[in-house]
Parts: sequence; C-alpha cells; structure tokens
Amino acid sequence: MDTAILPSTLLLTLLLSVGLFFFIRASTKDRTQTVELVSEQDEAALMSQLKEYFRSRSYRVAAVDREQNQVTFEGFVRPSWFLAIFLTLLASIGFVCLSLVLSLLFPGLSNFSLVIVLLSPLSGIFYWKKAGRLEKVSLKVEATHSEQHSPSKITVVAHRDELIELQSNLQLKAGE
Repeated sequence: MDTAILPSTLLLTLLLSVGLFFFIRASTKDRTQTVELVSEQDEAALMSQLKEYFRSRSYRVAAVDREQNQVTFEGFVRPSWFLAIFLTLLASIGFVCLSLVLSLLFPGLSNFSLVIVLLSPLSGIFYWKKAGRLEKVSLKVEATHSEQHSPSKITVVAHRDELIELQSNLQLKAGE
C-alpha cells in the first residue's frame, strides 16, 4: 500500500472514534425542557387527570406548592437494554476498525490491537450507570380567562420524551 494512505486512514479512523466517543457520552445527556401547554378543561379536572397520568407512569408526588399551584413529581427512569446493546455494538465496530488500521501500520502489534475490542462493553456499562436516574417533572397549572370558556395553561418542566408523551396522551395543545 502507498505510505500516505495508511496514516491518512489512521487519522480518519481517529476522528471517527472521537465522534463515537461523544455520541456515547451524549446518550446520557439531560434533555430537560420547559413548555407551556393549553387544555380546554378547568383547573381541578385537569390537575386530577395529570395526577392520574403520572401515577400510571410510576411517578409519585414529591412536593406540592398550593400557593403557586405547582406540583412536582418524581420517578426513576430505567435505562434501555436496546440502547446499551446498541452502544456496545457501535463501540466494538469502532474498536475493530481502529485495531485493523493499527495492525496495518504496526504489524508487530497486531495481536495486541485486537485486545482493544474487549473495551467495547465499557460503553454499555457507562450508559447503563448514567442513564438510570431520578427524573423530576414540575407542573404549574393556571386558569386563563377568555370570553367563552376558561381553558387552563400548564407550564411543565420535564424530559423531552416525557413532554411528548404527556402532550399526545392528554391531547394538550402547545401554548402561545
């Protein structure tokens, strides 16, 4: 092989490895967002429906602030087996590619370079330990007064996926 091809392939493989590292690290990133939703129900009916919804999703009431009409729920979010296995598979493919390039560049270390692949389960373990955490959902319900009816406005602080589920299950509209 041409002598310029192997070093450039090593450089590209190292750059892809850096991208893989940041992808694995981002799998555990906190994605908490604040969103305002509008419901056609009044405050009391909406609050009982919200409590029942979060109870069915294994959340429990952690704090209630009656003055601000705010409730905080918390629940443990389990890591995904699929994602742990997927990240381990990606890491093993990345390590195989890196070990192949290293074995071509340094033929004397070819046996050692394949040992690097044994590090791939560390990515799944990293995800599993970081992704399982206690999630908090904060709800603040306010009544908005209009001429025909009084819809309720909800300010929710929660994980992005939980917000999507809440909005679709309770048919809530995005607020202005």
